[in-house]
Amino acid sequence: MTYKTIDSSRISISELMQPSHSNFGGKIHGGYILNLMDQIAFACASKHSKTYCVTASVDTVDFLNPIEIGELVTMKASINYVGRTSMVVGIRVESENIRTGEMRHCNSSYFTMVAKDDDGNSTEVPGLIVNDKNEVKRFLKAIKRIETKRSRQVEFESADFSHIDYLEDLSKYRVKIELPDN
Repeated sequence: MTYKTIDSSRISISELMQPSHSNFGGKIHGGYILNLMDQIAFACASKHSKTYCVTASVDTVDFLNPIEIGELVTMKASINYVGRTSMVVGIRVESENIRTGEMRHCNSSYFTMVAKDDDGNSTEVPGLIVNDKNEVKRFLKAIKRIETKRSRQVEFESADFSHIDYLEDLSKYRVKIELPDN
């Protein structure tokens, strides 16, 4: 198996936000930012795997700060984790007021990308060489997110799942349960 460093596939892009990118509230549309994030995730994963890649899932997109028209948005992407055919690409989005130089962290997200061969079949990707404590931490966090997702799927998709087991937990939330008596 071949291995590649995280630095060898790290990508950064910047784009000036224009009025055509805005929503009805005058801020940059979240969907536009997600589109750019998907593009950089593709570029980063393809650079690592040397193949065409597709988006399998997007995890944890929290919009922390709005982006204004006229700001420079910079996205930084790196491979945080690799499986056999998949990669988790971590993306950080920052905006810069080009007049004042003020920088803000706008969001971070994790895109799971799958490498494909020319026939559209999943194909093996190179392993990952991690060089510092932050890279190890990102790799471990990706493993925890994967394990948590699998655990949730097992818990809620099992044949013996019963909502009755969760009614007491639900009482803490703003929900009123009105189920039929069958």
